[in-house]
Formats: sequence, C-alpha cells, structure tokens
Amino acid sequence: MFTSKEEKRVAEEISNSSNTIGKGTFLEGNIETYGNIRIEGKVTGHVKSKSKVALGTSSQIQGNITAQNADIEGEVKGKIEIAELLVLKSTAVIHGDIVTGKLVVEPGAAFNGSCKMGATIKEIKIGENNGFGTSRSLAGAEAKTI
Repeated sequence: MFTSKEEKRVAEEISNSSNTIGKGTFLEGNIETYGNIRIEGKVTGHVKSKSKVALGTSSQIQGNITAQNADIEGEVKGKIEIAELLVLKSTAVIHGDIVTGKLVVEPGAAFNGSCKMGATIKEIKIGENNGFGTSRSLAGAEAKTI
C-alpha cells in the first residue's frame, strides 16, 4: 500500500501530465484527468479535470465541463463549472450555464445561458462514482461498472 508521502508524489506526477484529443478525433464517453487536457476534436460526454481544460477552435463538446481553469475557443453544449478562471476566446460559442470564480469574455464570443460568478465550486473529485458509471482508484488500477 502507498504511504502518505508516496500518494502525494504520485498525485503530483499525475497532475503535471498533459493530454490531447487531436483535430479530427471523435470521442464518445466521459473524460477524467488530474492533469491538463487540450481538445481540438469532438467529445460527446463530460470532461473533468483537476487542472486546466483548453478547447481549440475546432473543438465541439456535448456535455458538461468541470475544471480548475479553462480556455475555450470552440463550441460547448452543456454546463461549465470552473473553480478559478474561465476565458472565453473570440471564437467561443457556449450553449449552457456557467458557474465560475472569474470570467473573461473576449469580443466576438457567444454565450447563451445563465452565469453565476464568484460562486464557490464544490471540490473537483476524480475517480469517484459521480454518475459517470465507473469508480477508479488514484492509480487507475481498479475499475468497475455500476
């Protein structure tokens, strides 16, 4: 079993990782990561990160986004919950509600939905049964479908 020190080291290494969903890629399912994620393709499902989510101009997300920070240049159809800073670039198109600590909206960005700023976001939990249908340990060694 991991000691507390080892768990912290593993968690830190995982949170420094980066993930990319490339342009022309279609992903159906939910994404959970401790690290940063950049999406240029299309995702049908929820995206959750303990770090930063960056959506490129060609990205299309049909599902909710939960993260510490986010930069959005593409299209999102779903609720966006960002603990700290959400940046909507000029090419962003949002169809859904936003809950964030701080919001930057560049001229040209389109946003259709309600917005709540300065709200405290509940802690972002990765790998717990959260309605996604799976439960995973920190190391990802255990997974089961409910």
